This record gives sequence, C-alpha cells and structure tokens, in this order.
Amino acid sequence: MANNRSNVIVRTSIIGILTNLGLVTLKAFVGFIAGSIAIIMDAINNLSDALSSVITIVGTKLSQKKPDAKHPYGHGRVEYLTSLIISVIILIAGSGAIIESIISIIEKREPVFDVLSLVLIGVAVLVKIVLGLYFRFIGKKVNSEALKGSGIDALFDALLSLGTLVAIVVYLASQGKVNIEGYIGVVIGLFMIKSGIDVLRKSLSSIIGERTSKETSDAIKHLVCENPEVKGAYDLIVNNYGPDRGVGSIHIEVDDKMTAKDIHPLTRKIAGEVYEKFGIIMTIGIYASNNSDPLINKIRSDIQQEVLKHPTIKQIHGFYCDQEIKAISFDVIVDFKDKDAPRLIKEIHDNLQNKYPDYQFYIVEDKDFTD
Repeated sequence: MANNRSNVIVRTSIIGILTNLGLVTLKAFVGFIAGSIAIIMDAINNLSDALSSVITIVGTKLSQKKPDAKHPYGHGRVEYLTSLIISVIILIAGSGAIIESIISIIEKREPVFDVLSLVLIGVAVLVKIVLGLYFRFIGKKVNSEALKGSGIDALFDALLSLGTLVAIVVYLASQGKVNIEGYIGVVIGLFMIKSGIDVLRKSLSSIIGERTSKETSDAIKHLVCENPEVKGAYDLIVNNYGPDRGVGSIHIEVDDKMTAKDIHPLTRKIAGEVYEKFGIIMTIGIYASNNSDPLINKIRSDIQQEVLKHPTIKQIHGFYCDQEIKAISFDVIVDFKDKDAPRLIKEIHDNLQNKYPDYQFYIVEDKDFTD
C-alpha cells in the first residue's frame, strides 16, 4: 500500500513538473517579448512550482526508506521536511517578485502587449485550474500534504494569472495609457508569500506533532468498542511518523473477572484491526471494571457528578473501587486551558476524602491528547 501511494505521488508530481515547465516556457517567451514584469514573475512562480514537485518526489522516495536501528519508526517525517523546503522556495520567489515589480513601477517600464499575449495567458489560466484541481484530488486520495498544498498553490496561480490577464486587457483597451502590470506583480508576490507562510506553518506544526483529528480518534475508539468484551476505550494517544504511519496506545475497560487467557487474544485482535485499518501500531492497556456491585455503582455515580462539576475536567474514567482495602482509583482528563492542574487534582482529592473518609483515593491526571 505504501509503495502504491509513493508511485501515485511521484507520477502526479512528474505531471506537475512537465506542465509547469511548459507554462514557464510559454510565459517567459510572452513576458520577455512584451517586456512584462508581471508575466515574467508569473513564469518564475511556475518554475518554483516545478522545483517544488521535484523536491516532493525526492522527499517521497526518501520517506519510503525502511526503518533502521537509528530510525526504528521509519523515515516518513521526511515528507514534512520536504514541505518545509518548498515553503522556503515559495517565500524566496514571492519576495523576488515584489522587489522586481516595485522596481518596474519606479522605473515606469512600458510593456508591449498584443492579442497573442492575451490568448496565451488565457490558456495558461485554464491549464493551472485543471492542474490545481487534479493535484487536490490526488492529494486527498493518498493523504499527501505536499500534493494538496501544490493543488491549492496551483489554483492561486490561476487566480494570479487571471490578474495578469486583466492587466493585459486594461492595457490594450486603454491603448497603452493605463499600465497596472507592475502592481499585479506586487499582488502576485504577496500571494506567493502568503502561500509560503501557510505551507511553512503546516510543515512546522506536523514536525512538532499535531493533535489527532476528532474524526480519526472517534473512528479508532468505535472500532475498538465494537468488540463486545470492551466496555469503554480511553487515553488514546497517536504519535505520527509520517502520513498514514503512527505508533499509539489506548486503554480498554473490561470486566475484572476476565483472565489473562481471555484478555490476550482480545488485545491481539484489537491491535490487528487498528493496524489494518489505520496503519497504527497500537499498544493496549487494561482498566478493570467492577460495576456490577450496586454499592460501587452508587459511589461511582456520586463521584462522577462531584468531579465533573469542575469546568476544566473533560472526562473521568478507569474507575475502580476495591472494597477489601477501601481504595478508589480513577483517571481524569484536564483541559489544557487549566494552568494549574495539580492544584485542581488536590482539590478534588480533598473534597472526596472528606466525603468518603473510609476510603483512600488515587487520582491520575491524564493529558487531553485526543478527543
């Protein structure tokens, strides 16, 4: 599956390279003949797109390297570094476009447009729209941020080329009296910089480590809870090591009467199902549940109500009451908005200790890693 994904990305990127090189040739020819800084900057933008596709291919190939002793989780995050490099290229190209356009405005350079220029740029706009939609479609299909980013960039390029087209129409309609192509070049540069910043922000966020989407976390928990022995799924953590590559852990709640002989095949089955559907290597922990006792159920319900009164407590789970040693343990998820979670945990502990003086309480703070 990984090799097929890689082949699709490489094939799509090659199509992008060839298309963009064709546009570079077309726009550079028209730009130099007409003396248009906007068209020339548009050509440079397309050249940066072609270079981005080359880097995407290199990054995809490197990310497919097999795990080794130094990188046991594989090399999937190379794709995020690839996006980082692409963002720098876009930022440099955008800055160059703005500088050249400002010089053109100051020096009052006069382009020489004709109807042929109008037709050729119009064709370029259509080509970019088709390429952008194609990149976005394939990017979503194979979950490639690089391709999705290239698709958005291509659609922006089409919009900017349309601006250049407007500049040509205005120039021809005014018989050379109104020249806005230098200003269009500035706009193109600003859009390129914005696009570069967006790609940079997304790349850095992926490298730092993003929260798993609610859609994915809900789907994983739903899959786990489809097993009838599982009474609840909690503490899901997923560490991303590249698109569709993850290592994670989850706690499942099962009846405390289940033995290791019963739990072993269950956890193996769950781990296999999660890996097959999501490509995540999952470690599974166990919470014991003894909620069949009416007294324990009453205590559990009262404690849940008490704990959830606090607005920054998002969930209570893993509840277990040992009547023999009079011990109650449970986990709470504290919202990241709470800047003093230890103080809150102590407050909850003291309140419950006063309410149930015969019991010892063991409260574990869980981080709000996933929804």
